[in-house]
Order: sequence, then C-alpha cells, then structure tokens
Amino acid sequence: MGRRMLSGIFGKKSDHPLADIKSVQAMLEDLPKNDAYKSLAELTEFVELLTEQTDFKLDQRFAVLRSLDEAAQPYVRKLMREYFTPFEKNQFQENRLRLTLGNWSRVVANAYFNAFNAFFKGDKGSGTIKVHMPLLTARAVHAFMWHLKYTCSHYGQVDNSIWSNIAQLYKHAEQLQYLDTPVSLYPGMTVNTSVKHEVGLLMVWYDSGLSTLSPLYIHLTERIVAQYRSTIDIHAEIGQHSRLSFDLNRPAEPTRINMGATTHPAMRFIGMPAMQAKLEDLVKVLNKNIVPDEISLSGNYDADVVKKAVQYLLNYLVAPPVRRSTRRTANVTLSVVDSFEKVIGCIDARNDFGKDGLAQWMTEEISAVGFSTVIPAKGGGSVGIGSLLGMQPEGVPHWGVAVVRRLLRDDAKNQLRVGAEILSNRVAGVVLNQNKVPGGAIENGQPALWLYAKQNDASGEAQLLMKADTFSPGRSLQIQLDGKNYLLMPNGMQEKGLDYDLAKFRYVVQEAGEE
Repeated sequence: MGRRMLSGIFGKKSDHPLADIKSVQAMLEDLPKNDAYKSLAELTEFVELLTEQTDFKLDQRFAVLRSLDEAAQPYVRKLMREYFTPFEKNQFQENRLRLTLGNWSRVVANAYFNAFNAFFKGDKGSGTIKVHMPLLTARAVHAFMWHLKYTCSHYGQVDNSIWSNIAQLYKHAEQLQYLDTPVSLYPGMTVNTSVKHEVGLLMVWYDSGLSTLSPLYIHLTERIVAQYRSTIDIHAEIGQHSRLSFDLNRPAEPTRINMGATTHPAMRFIGMPAMQAKLEDLVKVLNKNIVPDEISLSGNYDADVVKKAVQYLLNYLVAPPVRRSTRRTANVTLSVVDSFEKVIGCIDARNDFGKDGLAQWMTEEISAVGFSTVIPAKGGGSVGIGSLLGMQPEGVPHWGVAVVRRLLRDDAKNQLRVGAEILSNRVAGVVLNQNKVPGGAIENGQPALWLYAKQNDASGEAQLLMKADTFSPGRSLQIQLDGKNYLLMPNGMQEKGLDYDLAKFRYVVQEAGEE
C-alpha cells in the first residue's frame, strides 16, 4: 500500500466516523496476510499518517487508531516470537525484526500519546471519547513499555521524554479518578488491567536491571512481571513495603527508596509485597518441568529457561544488586577475545591463535571483580550479555576470564559501553578425563579452563569453565595441573553460559599412579 492510498483515505472530509472506519477496514483486507514484515510496516506507515492528521475529530482518529492497533497485533505477536526466541538468529534477521518491531512500538506509542494530548487540550470530539480514556491511557503506557523493550533489547539509550510522558498519563488518570478502572487491553485478553497496573509493570520491570539481561530475558522478565502486575501497589505516601519512587513534577526513571530522604506531595511510591510469594510458588511448579498455561509468555519456552528469569526477579526482590567492590578510574590496556573456543585457543600453548584475532580494549574503571570500557559499536564482534571474554592486561604473562554483564549502546557515537564481571584474573588450560567411566557422556581429552582461586581461599573447591553441556552433577573428572593429578568431584553448576558451563568441584590431589 502506498502513501498515496493512505492520503486518499484521509483526504476525505466526511464528518461521519463510519466513512473512515469502512475505508480502513477495506484497506486492512488488502494487507498481505502471509507477510508479517510487510503488513506491520504498512500499518506503521498508516499510523504515522494518522498522527499527522489534524482535520479529523479526535473520536474519529481514536477509532481508526484502535482499529489499526488491533489489526496489527497478530503480526506483532508473530514477529515478537521470532525475535525473542531461545534459538540463535543471524544478524540480518535480528536487525530486521528489531527495526520492524521497534518502529511499530515507537509510532503507536506516539499516536496514543498525541491522542491523549488532544483530549487534554479539549480538541473537537474529546467529549465523545471521555468514556474511553482508561483504555486510551492504558494502551499509551503499554506502548511506551514495548518501546522501552525494543530499545533495551538493543542496549540503546532510553529517550528521557518517556518518563515525562508516563508522568503526564499517570497524573491525568489520578486526577480524573480512572487509575484503577479495569480495562481489557486488547480483544481476546481474559485478564483485565488498569492504568495503575500498566505503570507499575513498566516501573518495576525497568528497575530490575535490563542492561544486564539478554534480549530473551528482557522479554521473559517483562512477561512474568506482567503476570503479577496486580500485586504492584502505587501510593502517595511512603510505606514499609515501598521499594521505588517516581516524581510527577520532575519525571525521571524510577529510583530506589531511601527511607531517610525528603519526600513531597508529587512523589509516588511503588511496592510489591505480595509478588515474592507468587514467584516462589511459580518456581515450585517450574521445578516439576511444567510451565503453567496461565503464564502468558507470548511463545513456547522450556521450564529451565523460564525458571532462570523467575529466579532473576526473585533475587531482585529479595536482594537488589549492589556493587561489591569499589572501582577506580584506570586506563588498563587489555588484549581480549570472546567465546569459549577462542579463549581456549589463546590459553592453550599448543594453539597459535595469533595477534590478528585479538582486540585491544582500554578500561575506564576497574576493580578486583570487574571493569568497564567503551568499544566501537560496529566492529564489536559478537559481544553480548553473557559473552565469555578472555583478557590479558598489558605486561601480564597470564590470561584471565570475565563475562559481559552490562551493555549500553550509543549508535550516534558508534559506541558500546561494556561492563564485565571478572571470574578469575588467572586461568590455566587443562584436559578433562572421566574418572573410571569409559564411553561416558564426554570425550576424554576435552579442553577446559581451571580458574585459580583468589588469595586466602581455603575452601578446598575449584572452579572449571567447560564447553557448554559438559558438566554433569553425577560425574567425577580427572585433570593434571602443575605436575599434579587432581580428582574433581562435582559440587554444583554455578552458571550455564551461552557456550560454556561454569561449575564448582571439590578436589583432592593424587600422587602419581594413585587411583
């Protein structure tokens, strides 16, 4: 569908809303039903054109916007399942999905907010849609949440105008007393929501730490918080369960509560005292390898994957993350590779990896447990949340390993800000052999990384980085290190990464020839 056709529809000057609705419905019938990309792109263009129209009465514009938004939902859901898949996507597919969905969410959020502003100013037709304001405002908040979702899944910088828009929407709903009015967000939804629930969902989910999550877990945490959004309370007075606050007069992203801080009447406080119990009950079901039908995840996901997202949210509720070690400003040059295979290649003296495969990173801050740096966004390779890094500081003879925990992208400056957790400053390559179990699940001679313990660690435990899906809680291993034989007895998986297993083992040192 071309822009000329869209202009033709909106070029009609009929004051009767059905004339435009019928035209739009005819246009919707012509959408390429089997091409979700093209259909959603055309609907995005149509909503953009609708937003530009000032001649139509507000009730007409809102009726058309609702119709377009609802028609887009099947295409949005289809592409969203492809984007937030647990399976790997190629770069072209990922970019195409993100741009298509990101453009839609941005355009529809702006359209609803423009309609909200038109009502606020009393434009012609406002009286007719007053009864629909709970739905219009809830959809506006919901659309801004999805706009945030696609921005954060690319680790992009959030447009701060979102927070002032959310504050205006909330303040209006509070003043006109429709904050708690139940609405069915879209046809077919069995559970109602409200403006308060949508604002609570957005604030709690955003505060949970999206820059530390992969796109898949950004999606799953949002879906899980959405399931229990009715447990989120927003009050004008601070209480014992208050966790977050936002300021209606000075809008910004939500902040953690400081009980000793000064409060004022424009502040609103968010608590979720009943959510922890809900999440704990959900974990019990997931432990049985069951994903409850009532959890709307907008896709099919294994119970283990969902449980990881639930556990992340539980950790956020019980013990919000804090920095464990003070970082200092320091410009340290690191030679860096990413991926388990490349780290093994650098550390294994038999494998001449070569300097051509090394990137040079300069740290901004560094501590005993982590560092931050800025690298080019284009040319940053495959670095993402959860990427395993091999790192060698300039002038240091040995390699260490780290994992990317936080990303923030600035496309305008072609920069990617990286925050990494250091697992160990020194590692050694070892070869795994099974203990007395020939023909087992792993092949003898498989390479792995021994993480040297920090000073004063007398736990008698060792950490190993192994190829993904190598660790087994019922299998002991043998290695040789520094001229000694070690018997390793599994003591639990610490982290299952993108291409690695990080596990703990109890160990005993064996004499040569000892069983």
